[in-house]
Amino acid sequence: MMIEKTILWLLALIGVGLFVFSMRKPPIKEWLLFFLLTGYFSSIIGVIVVEEGMLTYPVNLFNRHFDSSLTYEYLLFPVLGVYYYQSTFHSGWIGYVVKGIIYSAIITITEFFFEKYTDLIHYESWTWFYTFLSTWLLLLIVRIIVKFIPGMEQKQ
Repeated sequence: MMIEKTILWLLALIGVGLFVFSMRKPPIKEWLLFFLLTGYFSSIIGVIVVEEGMLTYPVNLFNRHFDSSLTYEYLLFPVLGVYYYQSTFHSGWIGYVVKGIIYSAIITITEFFFEKYTDLIHYESWTWFYTFLSTWLLLLIVRIIVKFIPGMEQKQ
């Protein structure tokens, strides 16, 4: 259990560092919007999945108050989403899809190894494929939402 807490603190520190690094250049409002929307939607999905018993987080930094993984839903996934958004900022639809697959694969592979070798996450009826599909779709949906917000992504 101690190693899992250490991993979570390390991931949280890495997430904060990556967040700060991702905000180093404009347009910061777009980066923040993507971060916040991704966190919002992932937290809703995360609560539903955990409440339905599809997966559990036996070790969590905030065990006493939350059953879902706040580190993942509010920090790590949204930060990775910002990097996805930055990498697709000047891309077309094919770029959105292909880069979404790459970023989702990174998340899925990482989660698969955490599920297999640690007590950070346990799949009940959840599978790695659900992780891949849900993260890919969520990245694409948030990307499309931000694209169509007036004033965002003006052509330069």
